[in-house]
Amino acid sequence: MTVTTAESCTGGMVAAAITSVPGSSEVFHQGYVTYCDQAKHKMLGVRKRTLRKHTAVSRETAWEMALGGMRRAKADGCISVTGYAGPALQDEPAGLVYIGCCIRGRGKVLKCSFEGSRDEIRQAARDRAIALFCSMLKEE
Repeated sequence: MTVTTAESCTGGMVAAAITSVPGSSEVFHQGYVTYCDQAKHKMLGVRKRTLRKHTAVSRETAWEMALGGMRRAKADGCISVTGYAGPALQDEPAGLVYIGCCIRGRGKVLKCSFEGSRDEIRQAARDRAIALFCSMLKEE
């Protein structure tokens, strides 16, 4: 099985955690860091309509990131993360994160609310993303 990552607010932290494991090159070939909407669309195929209608931080975007990452990398699975690590925006609280996981076209998206500093939120999102992927693997 091969896995890729499609990350926004974690900026590559999920990929870094995976590649910190010796032998990970057998399953991890590439990852995407798509911090802006244009990159999500261009690199992962997230539809512009999805980004306009639901924003980059949404269940729909997280799913399209996971599915698009899996397809573009020709991987068996993809972990996606998009959210607000902080500071809070006018309408959105810091800590709102959507985590997606797609394995062979079957997937799940979690809406998470993390607390703490920007770094603590990013680390919590990374850890939850990896936990989601591991739990989905067990269901395979």
